[in-house]
Amino acid sequence: MRVRSVTYTRQRKKKHIRRVKGAYATKKNRWRMVKQHLKKSLTYSYVGRKDNKSNFRKLWIIRINAAARDLGGMTYSQLIHGLEKAQVAVDRKMLADMAVNDPQGFTELAHIAKQASATPA
Repeated sequence: MRVRSVTYTRQRKKKHIRRVKGAYATKKNRWRMVKQHLKKSLTYSYVGRKDNKSNFRKLWIIRINAAARDLGGMTYSQLIHGLEKAQVAVDRKMLADMAVNDPQGFTELAHIAKQASATPA
């Protein structure tokens, strides 16, 4: 007896077509185009997730630099160097958050960094 896979094939195709909803022209309804478009979009989304990490790091560095310069002419690199010298372990994400939401705490960290960089090694 021959088994037909019509139902399962249709379900699989409908699932893929739902994922490319919003694509233009024939990319949303022709099976071959749907497969190609879905493969490319998934590739782009994978690469995009990796790019987001560096984009966020750049944003944090920009925020830290702006806040450090507002505190009295200290640059980002001087601040990070001073914090490393003072053995303060705060990552860039937390520093950027402090620069925006807790300026007083960021000022204290900047003061610690300035003192540590002023002392000779």
